Amino acid sequence: MLNANTYVTKEEGIGGTIRNRWEDFYVEEIPEVIPEGEGPNIYIWIEKLGRTTLDVLLDIARDLHIDRKRMGFAGMKDKKAITRQWICIANMDSDEQFSEVESLAGTIHNTEFLKVLRGRKKLRMGQLKGNKFRILVKEIDGMDSEDENIRREAIEDAAKRADAILKTLEKTGVPNYFGWQRFGKPRTNTHLVGEALIQNDLKEAVRRYIGNPHEGESEDTRLARQAYDDGDLEKSLELMHPGMRYEKMMLNALIKEEKRAIRKIAEKEGIDIDDLDKSKVELSDKAYKNAIHALPKPLQRMFVHAYQSYLFNAAVSERVAMGMDKYIEGDIVIDKEEHIVRDKSHEEFQEMVSSFEINQTSPLYGTKVPFAGGKVGKMEEEILNSYNLTKADFEVSKMPRLGSHGLRRAMRFQLWDASAKASEDGVICEFSIDKGSYATAVLREVMKKDVY
Repeated sequence: MLNANTYVTKEEGIGGTIRNRWEDFYVEEIPEVIPEGEGPNIYIWIEKLGRTTLDVLLDIARDLHIDRKRMGFAGMKDKKAITRQWICIANMDSDEQFSEVESLAGTIHNTEFLKVLRGRKKLRMGQLKGNKFRILVKEIDGMDSEDENIRREAIEDAAKRADAILKTLEKTGVPNYFGWQRFGKPRTNTHLVGEALIQNDLKEAVRRYIGNPHEGESEDTRLARQAYDDGDLEKSLELMHPGMRYEKMMLNALIKEEKRAIRKIAEKEGIDIDDLDKSKVELSDKAYKNAIHALPKPLQRMFVHAYQSYLFNAAVSERVAMGMDKYIEGDIVIDKEEHIVRDKSHEEFQEMVSSFEINQTSPLYGTKVPFAGGKVGKMEEEILNSYNLTKADFEVSKMPRLGSHGLRRAMRFQLWDASAKASEDGVICEFSIDKGSYATAVLREVMKKDVY
C-alpha cells in the first residue's frame, strides 16, 4: 500500500495472490439506510463485476436520459470484484418511471438489478455501516508442490496462521491505510494529479491525468496519452478507447477551448485559421479548469483527497510504530460518530481505546486540521515539512472548491466476524470492517506483502 511501512502482527505471512479472478473477491455493503418500499425515490440493489460504481451510474443516467447528479450511492465499490450495494435515483415518483427503471434490468453491462424498491429519503455518500468481504487467497507459499499431501498441509498451515492473524487484529484493530484503489494501479497517478493541484499547476494536473503514459497500460492507451503529451489533442482523442471515458470528457473540453483560442488569434492576426501554427497556441488556466470541471464532481474531488491519503498513510505508519492499541498523551481521539473525546484520564482513554469506544487519529492534512499534542503532533508536523508543504497549500487557490480544510481520521479500524479456512484453491478469508476502510489493509497483514 502506497506510503504504508508498518505491520502490526508478528506472525509470518501466508504470501499468495488475490483477484486471480475478480469473482474471488466479494464485497457486500452493510447499509445504514434501507428503502421502505414507498416514497419518491427509487433504490436499486445492484451486483456488479469489473465496473466502478460511477461507470454504472453513468450508464443508468444515460439510458434514463437524466442528469447523473440525481443519482446517489453510499460508497464507491471495487472494480475488480463482485460487489453489492444500493444506489438511488432521486425524484422518480410516477409508476411509469418506476417501470422504466425496472426495464433496465439486464441491459446494464456486467450489472444485475437484484431489487428495485421505493424509498422516502435520498441516499447520500457515507450512509453505510461497513462492508463484509469474502476473499480467496491463492498461490500461497508451499501450495505449488506436486505432492498433494504437502500441498494440502501448506494450505491448512496457512489457514491457521491467517486465522491467528485475524484474531489478533480483532483485538488491536487494523492500520487504517488507504489502499491502492485510492491511488490507481498499475498507473499510480491520482495522488500525483492532486499534488499538481495543490501546487496550483492546473496544466500539469491535466497532463498527469490525460497524458503521462505508463508502461503497465496497453499499447493503444499509451499511444493516446503520448499524443496528448506531444500536443496533438485531436489525435489523442481519436486514439482513445471507450474505457477512457473520463479522459475523453476532459479532452473534449480542451479541444473546444483550443478552437476558441485559435479563432481569437486568427482574427487578431488577420490570417486564415488553417494557416495558423497550432503549436503557438497556449491554453489558459481557465481552459484547464474547464477540463477538470468536465469530470463528475466525485472524481474531481478525488485528486486532492488522494494526495491527502498519501500523506495520511505516512502519518499512520509512524503512529502505528508507536503502539497500535496504545493511547499516547497528546493523541486526538474520536468516538464512533467521529466526535472528538476530551477530558478523560490517561487510564480512561486507554480503556476506551482497548474496547474500540474510541480510536486514535492521524491527519488528513488540510488548511485547518489540528495537529496532535506531544511527540505525536511533532511527528505529524515533521511529515508535512518533509514534503515542503504547509497547511495553507491545501487551499488550492486556483480551484478552491477542490481545496480541503482537512480532518482527523481514525488511524485504525475495527475488524469483526473474522475467520480464515482452507479450501481446495487456497485460503478463504471472511471479515467485516468499518466503512471507509480497505480490505487490502487486512490482507496486507495476513499475507505480509503488498496487496492490490
